[in-house]
Amino acid sequence: MNFFWVWSAKRLKRYTIVVLAALFTAGILYVERTQIPVFSTGEKPVAIYKVETEDKDIALTFNISWGEERALPILDVLKENSVENATFFLSAAWAERHPEIVERILEDGHEIGSHGFRHEHYTKWEDDSIKKDILTAHEIIKKVSDTTPQFLRPPNGNFDERVLEIAEKLNYDVVHWSIDSHDWLNPGADEIIENVVSKASPGDIVLFHASDSAQQTAEALPDILDKLKSDGFTFVSVSELMTGADTTTEEIR
Repeated sequence: MNFFWVWSAKRLKRYTIVVLAALFTAGILYVERTQIPVFSTGEKPVAIYKVETEDKDIALTFNISWGEERALPILDVLKENSVENATFFLSAAWAERHPEIVERILEDGHEIGSHGFRHEHYTKWEDDSIKKDILTAHEIIKKVSDTTPQFLRPPNGNFDERVLEIAEKLNYDVVHWSIDSHDWLNPGADEIIENVVSKASPGDIVLFHASDSAQQTAEALPDILDKLKSDGFTFVSVSELMTGADTTTEEIR
């Protein structure tokens, strides 16, 4: 039997980087209609998917790559429930077309990360094309939001060791997730709620979408927020989740 070490973090400091989800010798994760192997690389750059903490902190994250109908209702729900520190990963091409929604995200107190520029799989590209896309997105998001993103969630959640190394050289931390709401599948609000609430634990990073393809996220969110609050969870941004942690290791079989 093979053994693999996956890095997690206990109240993490930036660049004392955490984990990748796990190395599966015979399997892969299904991520937004694409399959990627998620693996630990020892001293090499890795992606953040969760923070190990005793505090019941949880980070809500939203990917946006197209459309303008779903983002505002989601922002309204978050505001109505006094959630002011979600993290929105924005496609720069989308942000350039919808600066008013970007402004609303920031006004409501949320954090912005990069979701790249062209919404295509980085793992299929040459190094220079990946670098160009990340830098193009960086400049556009910086211009539109007047903020400097430090977190990258590659388009489609698709990355490999090469993408991680390029991102690190460009001063980005790649952020994955530990809970997928599967809201992009539009399975019904009840299933989205169950996908999140049944799996929630301290330090989780939850994946949602605010693109127009995710039609049921705003409907599911109020119950998700209520249930997580009643279970004692506090909502934090990705950067808040990562602040001040120490790394630990866990053996995965």
